[in-house]
Amino acid sequence: MKIDIKTENGTAVAGLSGEIDHHSARDLRARLDKFIITARPKELVIDLKNITFMDSSGIGLIMGRSKLLKECGGRLEVRNTQPYIKRVLKLAGMDRIVRIT
Repeated sequence: MKIDIKTENGTAVAGLSGEIDHHSARDLRARLDKFIITARPKELVIDLKNITFMDSSGIGLIMGRSKLLKECGGRLEVRNTQPYIKRVLKLAGMDRIVRIT
């Protein structure tokens, strides 16, 4: 799993690539949490353009980062979702918690 985080004008974009499953989600959580706590971005965008697979661990990953960002005064957006991932996120009610584009 590869993650590339860039910040511009208070918005951080975390570009993910590969698969999000229970093995990779643990490392992603740790890396994103460390970034959120130290950088305190006003907005974090998780870009899923290069994600080839995501299971329920991805939903947990998004929910947890949304909660942490709210505690730090920020918000989360999920961007460039594959159609099947967008459908799964909406079925899980994630569109009520984070912005999905």
